Amino acid sequence: MKRFIGIGVLTTTILFIAAARTESAPVEQELINDLVVANHILAKQGVVDSFGHVSVRHPTKPDHFLLSQAKAPSRVTAEDIMEFDLDGNTIDGRGRPTYSERFIHAEIYRSRKDVNAIVHSHSPAVIPFSVTQIPLRAITHTAPFLASGVPVFEIRDVAGMSNLLVNDPKRGKALAETLGNNPIALMRGHGDVVVGPNLRRTVVRAVYTEVNARILWQALVLNTPITYLTPEEGTILENSYDNASKGHMTDRIWENLNEDPSLGLRPRSVRPSPAHSHPD
Repeated sequence: MKRFIGIGVLTTTILFIAAARTESAPVEQELINDLVVANHILAKQGVVDSFGHVSVRHPTKPDHFLLSQAKAPSRVTAEDIMEFDLDGNTIDGRGRPTYSERFIHAEIYRSRKDVNAIVHSHSPAVIPFSVTQIPLRAITHTAPFLASGVPVFEIRDVAGMSNLLVNDPKRGKALAETLGNNPIALMRGHGDVVVGPNLRRTVVRAVYTEVNARILWQALVLNTPITYLTPEEGTILENSYDNASKGHMTDRIWENLNEDPSLGLRPRSVRPSPAHSHPD
């Protein structure tokens, strides 16, 4: 009798685990699909080109994250998504190449428990603000996360003369320290890193960082006093993103930018806004 009870308990346990795996699988696949779309959006918006990458924290293993194999973002597919630990090691590498700057993601996830997605890009309009004394400031209501200030990471402080790449844990940790509790940090002569509470919000931030940089550049050319967003206005606007109902704010922007028919999304014949050609 005890043997049959034991078998029954074991069978129930196996069925429960299988059901749990079946239930969780679609959620993870949906996140992987979003990560693929995120790569494509960032490429189409000129935030990334041949280089740059976007990751998301693993939904059930917070000490792991998902990131594509080393590949041009516009070419990323679901089969390219890999799992990493916080030391930058692959869990399911299968010999696929990895981004040398994966340590940006690993060290920020390690230090920022509130961050669930990261974009690293060479966002072209942003770079001038990383190499001059003119700070990148919020000028448009679509970039309120910039209103609290944007630090600049100087890699010389940690690596001396280098190739400017954050390609080891030491440099990744230094970048994470410069980022602090901010949603963005510029990287001198290199680009930026943008973080957020979820993947879609982070992609939206990365896109509007580039847009804000272009608009600010245009305003500076006018050579007249500029009225910037205040930190208080930035906080109010950010709260509106935090508390937005379905179909508003991040949802609406993502819907507009998301045009990948291979993932069940409607194609668009008109390039979505914001979509300005970046300077070569």
